Amino acid sequence: MRPLASVCLAGGLLISTTHIHAAGNPTEGRAVFENLCADCHTITPGKNKRGPALGGVVGRAAGTVKNYRYSEAIAKAGITWTPDRLARYITAPKTDLPGTKMRMLEKPTPQEVEDLIAWLQQNK
Repeated sequence: MRPLASVCLAGGLLISTTHIHAAGNPTEGRAVFENLCADCHTITPGKNKRGPALGGVVGRAAGTVKNYRYSEAIAKAGITWTPDRLARYITAPKTDLPGTKMRMLEKPTPQEVEDLIAWLQQNK
């Protein structure tokens, strides 16, 4: 019975987490990007700034944008940028992946993170 309860709990968490990101507003997410991210990132593939271009980031392996020099933390992370993984990183990059170059001058609210991810998902 205990393994079944674990599976049900894990499934419930997955469904609720997926729903959180689906609830983001991409229109608001674009504004979040402009306010919090655009100084260091673009959405246009091949147009890196201080940070890598973020077009197509959702579903992409970390550290794989061409012509961008990643920190060792990102280059060796072995992760894929899922909505959940992005949310953790955006919320606290230095805690999530110690050694990363990314810094957030202003911490986004949970709603801003949801909105930003919804917008990033549309920019493939």
